[in-house]
Amino acid sequence: MHEMIRQMLEKYQRRSLDETVRALREVLQELALLGLWRRKFFEKAAFYGDTALRVLYDLDRFSEDLDFSLLRPDPAFSFERYLDGIEKELHAFGFDVRVEVKEKSAGSAIKSAFLKADTFFQLLAIETPASIVEDVRKGQVIKVKFEVDVNPPPGFETDVKYLLQPIPFAVRVFSLPDLFAGKMHAVLCRTWQTRVKGRDWYDLVWYAGRYPELHLVHLEARMRQSGHWSKEEPLTERAFRDLAFTAVEKLDVEQARKEVERYVLQPRALEVWSKEFFHDVMRRITLV
Repeated sequence: MHEMIRQMLEKYQRRSLDETVRALREVLQELALLGLWRRKFFEKAAFYGDTALRVLYDLDRFSEDLDFSLLRPDPAFSFERYLDGIEKELHAFGFDVRVEVKEKSAGSAIKSAFLKADTFFQLLAIETPASIVEDVRKGQVIKVKFEVDVNPPPGFETDVKYLLQPIPFAVRVFSLPDLFAGKMHAVLCRTWQTRVKGRDWYDLVWYAGRYPELHLVHLEARMRQSGHWSKEEPLTERAFRDLAFTAVEKLDVEQARKEVERYVLQPRALEVWSKEFFHDVMRRITLV
């Protein structure tokens, strides 16, 4: 195993197959970010979403996908030119992976790709004990999805954050108030079949407790783009508070709790969840 990978894995507990696969996936995610940085991807795009919080701001739950947004709309953007940088980086650190573009409809604003790797052989590459490797199912694959929004809504700002492993490098990321606006858009507007995505509500609590400032103008831009705010007047604080109240009242708290349990390090933190709790959380949000 490469010494830098050994150092990256030291912060994880790897007592079971699930814990080890989660640790491995996060290492692959960070190496992918390094590969994109080497290809100067962050001159055109910014990191956002749940994994951005996990990697750059220590969100205390696991996240599987890497989400990006172009800095300005470009329907002709091609993700393919950057993907070989991801493969090259991972190969250099001893991982046997492939990255494949996922074809979407011509009108889609999202460009997608998947990193895929055989779980058994990647666990061997990080010197996982045989007692854990023997639990891997035949043909089990680790996947990491990449998505790029090529038609981003306006009104956001970005920051530059630095990662120090496996080598120091820079990642452009949405500012925290704009990241929060994106998460709030998911809370208020996401349709996920008939189920609720508890991960969105978990992240809402995380924001409210740590970085409660939410950029209302960017939230409005996202809602207008998705068709969830079509009024001529702007989204006001009063309108936002009404939408937040309605979202909490519609929430199936128990379903949300069950959905997020497997992603969190401390499931007991979910015991306090109730509609009253989420109304309190919503009141803590500061609009900027």
